[in-house]
Amino acid sequence: MSGPAAHMALRWGLLSTARINDKLLAGARSTDEAEVVAVASRDGDRARAWADERGIERAHGSYEALLEDPGVDAVYISLPNALHVPWSLLALAAGKHVLCEKPLTRRPEEAEAAFDAAEARGLQLAEAFMWRHHPQARRLRTLVEEGAIGTLRLVRGVFSFPLSDHGNVRMAGDLEGGALMDVGCYCVSGARLLAGAEPERAYGEQVLGGGGVDIAFAGTLRFPGEVLAQFDCAFTVGGRDELEAIGDAGSLFLDDPWHSLEPVIELHRDGAVEHVEAERANPYGCELADFARAVRGEAPPLLGRADALGQARAIAALYRAADTGAPVAIAPG
Repeated sequence: MSGPAAHMALRWGLLSTARINDKLLAGARSTDEAEVVAVASRDGDRARAWADERGIERAHGSYEALLEDPGVDAVYISLPNALHVPWSLLALAAGKHVLCEKPLTRRPEEAEAAFDAAEARGLQLAEAFMWRHHPQARRLRTLVEEGAIGTLRLVRGVFSFPLSDHGNVRMAGDLEGGALMDVGCYCVSGARLLAGAEPERAYGEQVLGGGGVDIAFAGTLRFPGEVLAQFDCAFTVGGRDELEAIGDAGSLFLDDPWHSLEPVIELHRDGAVEHVEAERANPYGCELADFARAVRGEAPPLLGRADALGQARAIAALYRAADTGAPVAIAPG
């Protein structure tokens, strides 16, 4: 399938009626690079009602029908985790570009297969870590690179919220739920961004519950240059979301790293605190604009094969460490 003309919005189809789709819709409305034209559900009536409520033109009563829609250029996949790669492969086979909600997978070999399929067809595939596209994330990385905190030594990340509904897909082992997959993956992404490299070793501890998934997970990642990252994530405590980079001359603290609603970075150095403000933007809109530029061939995507593979390798190692009770070495890509 050829991409749209240079100045036309990329036409999106939503593969499911998941709640997160509303955030992507808001992002699409914030940029002229994207237009959501269709949505699919396994229930045709649900799809039609969902589309009508949001002013979306076309509704499909099956995921397959959406993939056959010639008026759709790209598909956003917001299905449960276990279905991410299977439906990404089906969408790519149908000639659609794919933005797959995070995490793409916890298995590096699946990530390889998905990107192989995309490249074989000349299509774009990206893992949807919207926070990475926000100006706040770029500013944070730049501050570290410029030596604002000296030499980076430690990274600390947290992300949690209370979840007691055992019927929630996040609690389903067969759908690859769990705290690490749902929210801890942000902390892994944050550590990798700040370290500017892939981890060499991982260790993790988990508490299991619900449908056999991790309802709390604490992990440690060791990066080149003697950088250590520690994070925790959980469904068993209140809402928490923080990211901190600690160097030998100061630290950078984000109170809202993942949603980026209040894009302010606290720079702690020499006994003083400076508030570094980043541009306000819709991270989903930034993500969609980045994807559209990649489809047009204007620039490589911010998050491509290498980033998705690095993420999958780290998650796989953390789970293996938690299962075995021993640190796990991560082979370089």
